[in-house]
Amino acid sequence: MSTALPPVSQTRSFSTVFLIEMWERFGFYGMQVLMVTYMVKKLGFGDSSSNLIWGAAAALIYATPALGGVIGDKLLGTRRTMLVGAVVLAFGYALLWVPTENAMFLYVALGVIVVGNGFFKPNAGNLVRKIYEGDEVRIDSAFTIYYMAVNVGSTVSMLLTPWIRDYVGEHYGDSLGWHTAFGVCSIGLLLGLGNYMLMHRTLSHIGSPPDEKPVSLRNASIVLAASLITVAVSAFILQSESVARACVYGAGVVILGIFIHLIRSSERSERSGLSAALVLTIQTIFFFIFYQQMSTSLNLFAQRNVDLSFDLFGFHLMTWIPEQFQSLNAIWIVILSPVLVFIYNYFGDRGKNFSVASKFAWGFVAVAAGFFMYGVGSNTAVDAKISSWFMVWGYGLYSLGELLVSGLGLAMIARYVPARMGGFMMGAYYVAVGVSQYLGSVVANFAAIPSDITDPRLSLPIYTALFNKLGFVGLGCTVIALAVLPMMKKLSTTHALSQQHTPLPAVHSEE
Repeated sequence: MSTALPPVSQTRSFSTVFLIEMWERFGFYGMQVLMVTYMVKKLGFGDSSSNLIWGAAAALIYATPALGGVIGDKLLGTRRTMLVGAVVLAFGYALLWVPTENAMFLYVALGVIVVGNGFFKPNAGNLVRKIYEGDEVRIDSAFTIYYMAVNVGSTVSMLLTPWIRDYVGEHYGDSLGWHTAFGVCSIGLLLGLGNYMLMHRTLSHIGSPPDEKPVSLRNASIVLAASLITVAVSAFILQSESVARACVYGAGVVILGIFIHLIRSSERSERSGLSAALVLTIQTIFFFIFYQQMSTSLNLFAQRNVDLSFDLFGFHLMTWIPEQFQSLNAIWIVILSPVLVFIYNYFGDRGKNFSVASKFAWGFVAVAAGFFMYGVGSNTAVDAKISSWFMVWGYGLYSLGELLVSGLGLAMIARYVPARMGGFMMGAYYVAVGVSQYLGSVVANFAAIPSDITDPRLSLPIYTALFNKLGFVGLGCTVIALAVLPMMKKLSTTHALSQQHTPLPAVHSEE
């Protein structure tokens, strides 16, 4: 790093990561919002197969960051690996732009996206951690705003790509409509890369040791070979439900074993923090089972049993495309994130912040209430279709829960995990998320509608039965989260006392 360069503020460095993350999520969610209905409506897959294929893809997308974190830490560098990931993702979305309905081509394109996300996701999060090292008072707020970047990008894309699909499909043909919408996701990544090139100097002093050295040919060859193998393996896994199931469950067992090994082999002063991270990661797995309903059961529910018209006091406001309801999650998170940041800072400045574990408990309460909202809506359904407003409020409660659980998942790793394990543990966290995404698709299939059922009066009770059960499971998760609070308090206090630096306010208040 040249000393001639003026110092860069944390805010400017954070803004660079924030913006490329926003564009990356624009591409990912623009693709995700269409994928299940693309398989159902365009490729002719059943509900069950579409849910499980996307669940397996989501599991792989979230699992590969475990390796991407290691590559960033040890081989290519954190900054460099994040940038490579963005390029690979742009290529993956561009493959979906190709107008073909060949299923294997879809699996290969998803395999490329799996690799790109593996490079990008853990290293972008780890850069945020590095930016705020030594200034951990604001780490909850920083990661909450970072999480909001996900939802700024996804809000726009989840509203835009279904509209583009319908508009282009109406004027130029249905097939071109689907693939043009996917192509927009690639264009979003290219815009993000251009923006990063303009702002990259703000991160020149942030990264891991390999960022400061030229890339060795050996390391680059290893990464390239591993990437090509991963694409091929991913495509193979996606084309077989039994292989996908075995791989996902096996990954869950492996990551749990790694967690336990790290706890047992780490220094005594590090064990309490790693144990706390393990407990909260398990709770996060339960949350993402709920989360996966957005792109599976809730998405298909909107196709069949939601009135697409928004009316208020007898006046028609607008009509949405079914897939666009998924954007409600992102819209609510953009609205709620600044509110939670204000609350965190207000109580943190007064030494009265809530513990991460208690936020998890409140998050499950909100998720449960959100799913019960859809069940309540079914009681007032007209022609077996519930009002769009029940979707708005259901997603609002569910999104509050997401911010309290998933939004703090990254902050949890940054708080409790030793810095030397940062990249790997960030990746391990995403593996856990991937396992739960697949489990969420399995759960969604309890409401898979047989192809011979087209009457919404028959599908409505199937969906609402699932949502009500998920509401009760959410309440059960709340009870469990409250039950482990005393243990989490003890682990957090032990972790705080073992650190050389001043404990974080959120941990200190638990003493």
